[in-house]
Amino acid sequence: MLKKKITILRDVLGDSYRSRDEYLFFCPKCNHHKKKLSVNVNKDKFKCWICDYRGNAISRLIRRWGSFNEQQEWSDLTSDFNINAFENLFGAEDTSEEKQVIELPIEFQTLATLNGSVGALPAKKYLRSRGITFQDMLAWKIGYCSFGEYEGRIIIPSFDEDGNVNYFVARTYDSNWKKYQNPPVSKNIIFNELYVDWSSDLSIVEGAFDAIIAGNSIPILGSTLSEKHKLFSKIVENDTPIYIALDPDVETKALKLIRKLIEYDVEVYKVDIHPYADVGEMSKEEYQKRKSEATAMNSNSYLDYAVSSI
Repeated sequence: MLKKKITILRDVLGDSYRSRDEYLFFCPKCNHHKKKLSVNVNKDKFKCWICDYRGNAISRLIRRWGSFNEQQEWSDLTSDFNINAFENLFGAEDTSEEKQVIELPIEFQTLATLNGSVGALPAKKYLRSRGITFQDMLAWKIGYCSFGEYEGRIIIPSFDEDGNVNYFVARTYDSNWKKYQNPPVSKNIIFNELYVDWSSDLSIVEGAFDAIIAGNSIPILGSTLSEKHKLFSKIVENDTPIYIALDPDVETKALKLIRKLIEYDVEVYKVDIHPYADVGEMSKEEYQKRKSEATAMNSNSYLDYAVSSI
């Protein structure tokens, strides 16, 4: 079986040479002129020593860079790639569905300027208390409303892949009893898809403030992430490594999502949020530390984690 696996890898990645337990290939991601992609078939791991492209399942290499026939050959050897599941996933919804485009509140005023009005001071003070910097306000196009329907609220807009507004989060920064007053539209969107790097690892978090702290991330806005959700399809399509960093009080939802991602052979990790209530309470440095210590999830580790969470 080892010989057959190496043959498939060479069909996909080209020639290689052996160094102890590892095989060295040219990296298809960075295209470095030397063979720096190390593949350990026995440990089912790979890593490029130049661009740090890595994974805990060689099937990800085959799926991303191999042909359909090569994927099936690998599946026959490992039983870890479910072609039917992928067909069901991408056939589950009409991809010609019209994209959701909405308008920001007419009272929206940007906070991404050094010369804001006096009325912006309370909004900026609130954001600073949440660890949000001016650079964050600029990158996330954050604004506020000082009057109107969304009076006294921070506005965090979401842009689709074409740059159109498809949602926004409206969070109070004053004494309003209702923390959030978001638009009455579908949440089946990919929040700020315009800025997502699908080729890098991606954190899945609860809210927009969590996403600002986490870096390359997407908030699911309290929604469940089923196979019919646009985000789920995009993750599988791009074979993106996922870090689950949902709030501790939605542990059941996190476990369901992890299980479903494992079924689709997505590389997935569980980030420990305790004792924080959410990622938004952390510093960016603390979240990156937690992320570096995240637990790699597979069928076995998932069961162990699920039992310990009961």
